[in-house]
Amino acid sequence: MAEDKVKIKRALISVSDKTGLVDFAKKLASYGVELISTGGTSKALKDAGLSVFDISEITGFPEMLDGRVKTLHPVVHGGLLSLRDNPEHMETIAKHNIKPIDLVCVNLYPFEATIARPGVELHDVIENIDIGGPSMIRSASKNYRSVTVVVSPSRYESIIKEMVEHTGATTFKLRQELAIEAFGHTARYDATIHEYLHNRLSESKWPGVFTLSGIKLQEMRYGENPHQPAAFYKDKNNNLPTIANGIQLQGKELSYNNIMDADAALALVKEFEKPAATIIKHTNACGTAIGSDLIDAFTKAFDADPLSAFGGIVAVNHPVDEKTAKVILEKLSFFEIILAPSYDEGALKSFESRKNLRVMSVAGLGTDRSRVPGYHLRRVEGGFLVQEFDTILEDKSMHKLVTKKQPDPKLLDDMDFGWRLVKHVKSNAIVLVKNGVSIGVGAGQMNRVGSLEIAIKQAGDKAKGCVMASDALLPFRDSVDACHKAGIAAIIQTGGSVRDQEVIDAANEHGIPMIFTSYRHFKH
Repeated sequence: MAEDKVKIKRALISVSDKTGLVDFAKKLASYGVELISTGGTSKALKDAGLSVFDISEITGFPEMLDGRVKTLHPVVHGGLLSLRDNPEHMETIAKHNIKPIDLVCVNLYPFEATIARPGVELHDVIENIDIGGPSMIRSASKNYRSVTVVVSPSRYESIIKEMVEHTGATTFKLRQELAIEAFGHTARYDATIHEYLHNRLSESKWPGVFTLSGIKLQEMRYGENPHQPAAFYKDKNNNLPTIANGIQLQGKELSYNNIMDADAALALVKEFEKPAATIIKHTNACGTAIGSDLIDAFTKAFDADPLSAFGGIVAVNHPVDEKTAKVILEKLSFFEIILAPSYDEGALKSFESRKNLRVMSVAGLGTDRSRVPGYHLRRVEGGFLVQEFDTILEDKSMHKLVTKKQPDPKLLDDMDFGWRLVKHVKSNAIVLVKNGVSIGVGAGQMNRVGSLEIAIKQAGDKAKGCVMASDALLPFRDSVDACHKAGIAAIIQTGGSVRDQEVIDAANEHGIPMIFTSYRHFKH
């Protein structure tokens, strides 16, 4: 049986991140803890006036091979792995003059920071693969019954708190928690190395073993439904304008469905440089518009489908002032979240009238249009699918006019707007747009004509003179005939059907200009 409280008598400290290090070490020393350290950490502690044994004094060997070998020694790992309640273990380490080590404080070489440097040389990357650090962490974590392991400065306070409460000892419960964190730390570290080296050195696009790591941001009350437990994790090295980096300024805790919808909303408004607003329900846009300013954009987006807007999520790509906030509140009697780059004091004061409304700022939204790197994952029973995000840059040079009639500049602008919007609607996806505003959305139907009929019905008389955008090819001329009947003025679609000529002939027959983009935007 493990002893509940284990007093810390000897500690080995070797850290790259020296945040809070000196204060932590001083508090350990105040309890009579013998400090052992390496390299720069040892110097920092000695400079602070602490008594420290260099690791070479403990092992009897100097640090060697440019620091590659310093803690890989039986004196270190014997001191960490020996079971205190096993007489044979204790006799063995005593025979070899090995003393137990009760605490290991290690955070690893800054591999992530190294690979983030522009133009970093492979040699520098390799030298920032820590060997001794993970080995010590794993040894200490394996023996958590007796050894306290800490891999983050954020945990220093909780360790000292326990030592204060238990006369220099830590509890079994805390040691278990710290060991779990430590194994997660080394797992993430190894996953990052594996991903980087595969991407840099392998000729294969996809690794033989796919690893994924994230940092938990919150546990949720439930997932899509109350009977489904859920949590939200953040990707490593994610500093872009995403929901994971959003700051909640007021309102209730975010739910699983809130985060899904907010992610969809942010992805959509990031498509545009002009002031843009979107209202999202169930990850689909019920209203989206660009305008002369945010009030203009939001008003148009709301008017596109005021019925569906109720209870939705609002995202805008420019800062919100008090005047804009009041317009949003007047138009929408109830909505879940507003997302914007920032808010002035008047806007925040206005939103306070809706205590449950979640107000979130997303730094860089509207100015940083960088595409989020990485992969989109979809779980299936017994496995998962992985693909790159749909981050293709819209390139008008790839678009091809396939009809006799040419669209005028105004229609061309709406074709571009509609194509950027349809990318964010569930397939089969059809959007109708006019003057930079969505006026009809058909999402997720089993056939394309069904989606088109829904969009036309929603648009009503506004369909006349609008642009129809389809996220994939039109397999038959029936969609073109339906567009003509509704008075739709132009079509943008991917092309690539075996009946393309039939579809083109129908467009020519009705005098509707049509563009093929040559690539599609399925979103299942």
